[in-house]
Amino acid sequence: MKSGKPNILLIQSDQQRWDSLGCYGVDWIQTPHLDSLAEGGMVFDACYVNNPVCTPSRASMFTGKHLPGHGVYRLHDVLPDNEILFPEHLRNAGYATALFGKLHVSGRMQEEQERHPHDGFDTYEWCMEASISMDSPYNGYSQWLHKKSPEFWNTLKTQGRKLKHIPREYHFTHWAAERTIDFIENRDTNKPFFCMMSVFDPHNPYDDYPSEYAVRVDQDKMPSTQISISETNHTIGALAREQKDGYLGPYTSFTEEDFLQMRIGYYASVALLDDEVGKVLAALERQGIAEETLVIFVSDHGDMLGDHGLLVKGAFFYESCVRVPLIIRQPGVVPSNTRSQALVQPHDLAATILSTAGLPEDQINALMPDSRDIRKAQKHCHETAVCLYRQTGIDAKGRYFEPPLLGTMITDGRYKMNIYPQDTKINHGVQGQLFDLNEDPLEQTDLWDTDKEVRLSLMDSLYDWTMQQEIQSPRRAASAEPPKEHLITNRLK
Repeated sequence: MKSGKPNILLIQSDQQRWDSLGCYGVDWIQTPHLDSLAEGGMVFDACYVNNPVCTPSRASMFTGKHLPGHGVYRLHDVLPDNEILFPEHLRNAGYATALFGKLHVSGRMQEEQERHPHDGFDTYEWCMEASISMDSPYNGYSQWLHKKSPEFWNTLKTQGRKLKHIPREYHFTHWAAERTIDFIENRDTNKPFFCMMSVFDPHNPYDDYPSEYAVRVDQDKMPSTQISISETNHTIGALAREQKDGYLGPYTSFTEEDFLQMRIGYYASVALLDDEVGKVLAALERQGIAEETLVIFVSDHGDMLGDHGLLVKGAFFYESCVRVPLIIRQPGVVPSNTRSQALVQPHDLAATILSTAGLPEDQINALMPDSRDIRKAQKHCHETAVCLYRQTGIDAKGRYFEPPLLGTMITDGRYKMNIYPQDTKINHGVQGQLFDLNEDPLEQTDLWDTDKEVRLSLMDSLYDWTMQQEIQSPRRAASAEPPKEHLITNRLK
């Protein structure tokens, strides 16, 4: 490493719940490569996303800011042009930067037509999803696939999401790994690199995995649904509406067999992802740079898979949806084979990466006051983690919900409170849930009405957090302050 700076490899999956890897206790699929990464580094047991849907979550990760700081609240929002993604700071610090796969810091219609002016990537091979935006000039996967097999490219273009069981050699995840390996092997060795491998797996549709991967899922060990429907789902308006009209359709329209097939496809995709990650990690070893590379594995949010009577993601904050896997490895810096119970969030990765690259702490704090370097956060990082849902997701017809769905989650690591403004003109105030995650990790006993002291304490913490966000978030309005000679004196005495 001639530069003296560590390389940085960020691997991001899409819609991957925390309990989907062997290192998090799963035994119905084998994930030896990611488990090996975990053995060489630190596993975070309490990583909570900033928002349970792609675009705001990823905007937070890339800016190092929570939602009020960057202004992206909904699926199709566009990240403001004046926001700077952390790869631009890395490039200014002498790094070669590359993206292979999904970015999604803005809505897909924006990203297929125009790059963000401050994305910071030297190499930009973007792809939102295998069959989406295939004619975009930025779609690296589509261009690669067209060269590899024009026939299969045409089949995918024609059938879209209806095409099942994409062969591994043509799969999005395989492409992202192949291009990441090629970048690592042909890099400019006079520069450190930041490379992001960002895949669509294990996101729905759940049947696009290579067919041979179904046998990698032990169906005898895998439950069809893990967590029963919570009673409060029927009384909280937002949850009832998600059950009735979530974007995969009404929950009651799916059978247990449907849930079983969802889960088989989901975990088969995780097994594929693990194999491809293994190839990338092996490339670091072959190049002799594994010891001088920070590797991060994370996802943007989870997937309910039928738990609590809900599907995919939306206006809910159960662990299956808002808690994600996070593994970091940096030999000599991050202690190996360790677990962290610290509350962390994906926006912390921006400060972690910039600190690794040698940016001064005061500069990082000025850029992103909430973001923390988590490489040594084995016991403590944030006092609370907050997740915001502000009319973020879409319904079964692909539209935002009307009336709007709004919700907020705050957790101190033990207790989790979810609050929802009531969505009727007659009833006012809020509805909510309160769970003791230590005593009730499956979130089936709602303490909202019985433990008011904890509820009020978390309300105070949320108020403090909200005020701090308002103080430090950028002003969105322009200013027309009058010069000295045009000041108006209002003093009466």
